[in-house]
Amino acid sequence: MRETSNPHEPGRYEIRVQGHLNGRWAAWFDALSLSRETDGTTVISGPIADQAALHGLLQKVRDTGLPLISVICVEPDPASR
Repeated sequence: MRETSNPHEPGRYEIRVQGHLNGRWAAWFDALSLSRETDGTTVISGPIADQAALHGLLQKVRDTGLPLISVICVEPDPASR
């Protein structure tokens, strides 16, 4: 959980889905990084501007049809410090 309570601050997130997404999906996910893991999951990660952007990204994840496993805020974006 993020230490800050301001949902309008940027943060770095990792979103894990079941299944492998091809690298061409990166453009659809606003150029966030995609990494295919050996456990059969894909991690979508990178800076997300705010909660509204996070919710938009989660809608895109839903649209892939792949099951959502987790959403983790890994650290605040250094630019927001």
